[in-house]
Amino acid sequence: MNPPTPNPPEKFPLAKTILSRTGRILLAAGMIVIVFYGLYLGFVFLRDGRAPREVITLVAIVWGVGGVAILYWLFNSLVEKLPDTWRIRLLPFVFVGPAMAILAWYLAVPTLRTFWLSLFDRNGPPEGLNVLQQINSDSFVWFDNYAAVFTEKLMLEAFRNNLMWIVFGSTFSVMFGLLIAALADRSSFEKFAKSLIFLPMAISFVGAGIIWNFIYEFRPADQTQIGLLNAIVQGLGGTPKAWTQWVDISPWNNLFLIVIVIWLQAGFAMVLFSAALKGIPEELMEAGRIDGASELQIFFRIMVPYIRGTILSVWTTIVIFTLKIFDVVWVMTGGQFGTHVIATQFYRQSFTNRNSGFGSAIAIVLLIAVIPVMIYNLKQFRERQEAF
Repeated sequence: MNPPTPNPPEKFPLAKTILSRTGRILLAAGMIVIVFYGLYLGFVFLRDGRAPREVITLVAIVWGVGGVAILYWLFNSLVEKLPDTWRIRLLPFVFVGPAMAILAWYLAVPTLRTFWLSLFDRNGPPEGLNVLQQINSDSFVWFDNYAAVFTEKLMLEAFRNNLMWIVFGSTFSVMFGLLIAALADRSSFEKFAKSLIFLPMAISFVGAGIIWNFIYEFRPADQTQIGLLNAIVQGLGGTPKAWTQWVDISPWNNLFLIVIVIWLQAGFAMVLFSAALKGIPEELMEAGRIDGASELQIFFRIMVPYIRGTILSVWTTIVIFTLKIFDVVWVMTGGQFGTHVIATQFYRQSFTNRNSGFGSAIAIVLLIAVIPVMIYNLKQFRERQEAF
């Protein structure tokens, strides 16, 4: 009996493996390109389509959710076909990469574009010219817009008002939030009280501005006052005032606008402070009471130092809100009567005066003002994470 003939050895096994893997990678990459093209077509349809609203809504849901899910699956399949070394390196970017790309496209690129516009006069860079030709054109003014930002009268007024918003708005929001959190934790109706204080957080800044417009409503003294504040003043024998339009007390009329943000943000601060206060060991406060400390001393010498990191984080977060404040001022006064802030000046210059260069410079200055606060906030957050 003849022995079985062995199968001939396969020629070039390594080359076939490489070709097979390369083919799968190219196939996955091609599918990604096709999906990206499909997403682009969906974007064009949503942007320019004249279909019924229901159809556009359905396409937006399927296009957005389904498209992103398919992209994640395809990217994951592509990375899984790579050698182990590359797979381990690239797999995290499958999940982080799209978010980074979106941030770059919608934040980094517009920021660079805004900075470029800020170097030109009100008409912006001339169209149809390359970069060098635009720089050599008469529209290119270098940093003149930034010099105007720090010298124009209304801009100096806006800086002053934003400083007031930071000093009074963020500080009093933190103070009231901390006070309410400390008192509510000791009450028998804690949940109900916190719900009432937190309720304004459900209202938008525009809605809050409309509500407080009714509170500050002013009518001549010989008429019935429909504004709550002036009705109280008139009922007590005082003279009604146009509180937010009271030019005689400018810039202190800004305080009546700042009250609105305090009303909105105190609930936000209260929730975070309440959670932080509950994390203080009860034994620590009991030891203070045994040593003869009063409740006021326990609050300032034990509770406040213990949650100092939370206080700083909440304060810096509200500072960012106040630096970017726009809605409340625009709804209440439109920036008139000495109430302009940086954001309203940006809107006025960019969209009312059509001065794209000056408006872009204001936007860049506002961004630069916010960045240090954000870096500090992120640093505090990272330190707390490392501590735990």
